[in-house]
Amino acid sequence: MDIRQLQYFLEVAKHKSFSNASKSIHISQPTLSKMIKGLEEELGVVLFNRSTRAVELTEAGQVVQLHAQAVSQAMENLQSAVADLSELRAGSFSLGLPPVIGASFFPKVIMEFRRLYPQITIKLTEEGGKQIEQRLLAGELDLGVVVLPVDGQLFETVPIVNRHLKLVVPLDHQLAHKRKAVLADLKDEPFILFRQEFSLHERVKEACIAQGFTPNIAFESSQWDFIYELVCAGQGVSFLPETICARMDKRKVAVIHDVEPPINWNLGVIWKKDSYLSHAAKEWIQYAKKVF
Repeated sequence: MDIRQLQYFLEVAKHKSFSNASKSIHISQPTLSKMIKGLEEELGVVLFNRSTRAVELTEAGQVVQLHAQAVSQAMENLQSAVADLSELRAGSFSLGLPPVIGASFFPKVIMEFRRLYPQITIKLTEEGGKQIEQRLLAGELDLGVVVLPVDGQLFETVPIVNRHLKLVVPLDHQLAHKRKAVLADLKDEPFILFRQEFSLHERVKEACIAQGFTPNIAFESSQWDFIYELVCAGQGVSFLPETICARMDKRKVAVIHDVEPPINWNLGVIWKKDSYLSHAAKEWIQYAKKVF
């Protein structure tokens, strides 16, 4: 069995098309079909249902896909390990950042890291926290920065930031001039939150449920500035990180820093358990720990 057969098989499974897969890996479709046919003959099973418009995995194909992904990941780890030996601290790694976290904490951190390690390339991806977890598990990202906690059976974690979310209300709100707010008192308020793919959505929702109510979510957005404008317009209240609140015009909204009980907003660097980390990625983790 040739490792290329498994890699080509994974491409067809990914694209659900022999023609699209052949374009992706830059080989002819007949060559690709021949490689997959050879793999099927060697394993003694049919891997794809070719009778449908989109090529679908058979039951045997799904089993092979699971193991082929592990083999492919192991090969990538091997190549990365060998490259590290020759490149030392040079190299690259991919990093997933949720937009609100990236904008809040990391521009200066990344700039300084690049100054210290000019030969290391960081491939940035902006996604919600849940998407980052999924992409880490799929091997599409090396590292992610997300709101903790995460599943300890799936991810390694290095905590870097411990914060509390702040309550943001319109200026004419009854709590606008208060120094402290009680979460349970907001049970009848319309909430404006980040979308469900953002971990902050779940943190706020879970905190409310723990106080005996499910928040009335009036609006959701992926942009903190739109959430801010909706609060300014009196459309509801929101919970946001203090780094975001610091950018807001206090002549338009009120920020209440003391909320009881506090809603934790703890950040950590995470990566897939048992996956290989390059020296470049390890350097970044150590640098983030030092900075924060």
